[in-house]
Amino acid sequence: MGIILLIIIVLAIIWAIGMYNGLIRLKNRVDEAWSDIDVQLKRRYDLIPNLVSTVKGYAAHEKEVFEKVTEARTQAMNAGSAQEKAQAENALSGTLKSLFAVAENYPDLKANQNFLELQRELTDTEDKIQAARRFYNGNVRDFNIKIESFPTNIFAGMLHFAKRDFFEGNGEEKEPVKVEF
Repeated sequence: MGIILLIIIVLAIIWAIGMYNGLIRLKNRVDEAWSDIDVQLKRRYDLIPNLVSTVKGYAAHEKEVFEKVTEARTQAMNAGSAQEKAQAENALSGTLKSLFAVAENYPDLKANQNFLELQRELTDTEDKIQAARRFYNGNVRDFNIKIESFPTNIFAGMLHFAKRDFFEGNGEEKEPVKVEF
């Protein structure tokens, strides 16, 4: 009887260790995926001032658009949680669309090699951000499923593992850009 009890205790300990390690592995994947998003967002933040400067040279009287882009960039850089970051990034994407819409009115600017290169780099960065968001959201989904599934949910609750927020877009990203002069 004592050996059976000992085997049950050892199996329970092995099971708990496996569950804990699985939770840690998923948590670290979520953290790594968030880091990937951060890297791409930093690249985007670095490109924006150069893009604004290039457009300013051609469209100096579009001051309001430049201010909105700069303000949105600052808010995005200072956002804290994943949800705040997602909202700020969505606002920044909208202001960048406005900036590109303004650029459409200046044929010389559209032909400027520096502007074209910055636009290409920003488009590439946006694609990488989308890929990083999908990777992050997939890892968040797996992590959240794991900590909400029985019996892991009991163990996860005792160890204070908490659900993570998805990095979600809002409806504004799908709306056409409205530019008024």
